Amino acid sequence: MTKPQPLASYTWPPSNEVLAEQVGLKASAILRFDGNVAPAPPATARPAALAKALADVNEYDRGRYVALRQGIADRHGLNLDQVTIGAGSDEFIVLLARLYAEGGTIATVPSFSYSMYKYAALMANATIIDDPSKADLVFVCRPNNPTGELPDIPQVTGQLVVDEAYADYAGVDALDEIANGAIILRTFSKAFGLAGARVGYALATSETIDVIASRQAPLSVSSLSAALAQAALASPPDLTKQLVERDRLRDELTALGLTPLTSYTNFLFIPMDNPEELVQKLLPYGVVVRAYEGGLRISVRDEADDDILLDALRSVLIGAAFPDQGVRHRRATAETNINIRLRIPGEGRVYINTGNGFYDHMLQQLAFHGGMDLRLEGVGDLETGDHHTVEDMMIAFGEALSEALGDRKGLVRYGESRVPMDEALAHAVVDLSGRATVNLDINPDPGMAAHAFTSLAQTAKITLHVTATGENDHHVAEAAFKAVGRALNQAMTKDGGLIRSTKGSL
Repeated sequence: MTKPQPLASYTWPPSNEVLAEQVGLKASAILRFDGNVAPAPPATARPAALAKALADVNEYDRGRYVALRQGIADRHGLNLDQVTIGAGSDEFIVLLARLYAEGGTIATVPSFSYSMYKYAALMANATIIDDPSKADLVFVCRPNNPTGELPDIPQVTGQLVVDEAYADYAGVDALDEIANGAIILRTFSKAFGLAGARVGYALATSETIDVIASRQAPLSVSSLSAALAQAALASPPDLTKQLVERDRLRDELTALGLTPLTSYTNFLFIPMDNPEELVQKLLPYGVVVRAYEGGLRISVRDEADDDILLDALRSVLIGAAFPDQGVRHRRATAETNINIRLRIPGEGRVYINTGNGFYDHMLQQLAFHGGMDLRLEGVGDLETGDHHTVEDMMIAFGEALSEALGDRKGLVRYGESRVPMDEALAHAVVDLSGRATVNLDINPDPGMAAHAFTSLAQTAKITLHVTATGENDHHVAEAAFKAVGRALNQAMTKDGGLIRSTKGSL
């Protein structure tokens, strides 16, 4: 018996920890622009979505996730028997190569396309050829990875597979090709923001789906992943902001003298010689992009992250100063998931979104009047009330603030502010003491204001005194948050190079 030999396998890039060690940064400072994934998980990706699946994790799903497959079918106007799900699109790419081209021929459209087609051909002992009209199996990557273009669908005599991983960004699809025998591949990894869950699906005629499903491993998708996909499917993503951001990033890259191609995806491809050189120059800034032969691919994230990429490019290409990028911090619990980007001092650029409108607004006031740049986004179990979300957002903010303050050297340390709001008056005094102490009198409290300040003081390691009184609890709370922000702004002012303590440390 011939012993099987290893093939040239798919190569994964290094982890954040490995890259950070190479360039002397924290792993949290590494920004990945090399994966074509959503900039954040969907709001539905939280423990509540997994509760039923976890309760039944000792069991198999006997119906092969009927509810999820029906939801997918309904989304595309198909029947349940025209859908099968798998571990990402890659499971189907490998399976279809073995099913339709074992020892035969495979063509890709365009020829410069997703590398997994080549690996699937190797596993099927198939040969890659250039002419799709003569291939047993044709993969059409539409829109194409890595170039972002939208290729035409060719006339073929073999089996046609249209890989639509990025179709949500293009706003077009090839579903009408199913009637002609085509197989359509989709994924929850990209627009739906569930790359780590590994859920993909194939769409085809019921006869073709029967053939594909009969070759799949039983339940290759876990019940937890299926639950996340089903929750996300019930709340489809609105890609408007990311498409606007893609166009903004393209324009900014063009202004730097680069030439990104027109993209129908969530990434941009820039033709260039020796792109690996630019990859290595960007890495010390914590920016990770992907080089190909003949070009550079950059994933589109959100405005704050993309601005860091642009700052790094300006530094590398034209020698501009690279500004302080502040602190990136994440707090994930069984109840909430909070992501923070904080810079002090900043310019008052603040965006808060946890779904709790009132306390989002309160923290926005604190950060703005504190002269900070703060972007805090997250989700929590709001169906149980304010408590968990407000507590965790303030704990996370305090942790980020403490990290940003560092050893607190050169700071004034003390700050005080009085802020009126109509009939309400608030007085706040702050000491960046390194010790968590609170003395609060907020009357009337709208419910969570005092607890919010306590959570902040505990993790920011500050001494905080707040008195706020009035008739309207909204006015009282808002005056208090503004006063704390202004007191912090004063305390964080640079004042030489000393630590303001006769002990020599805080």
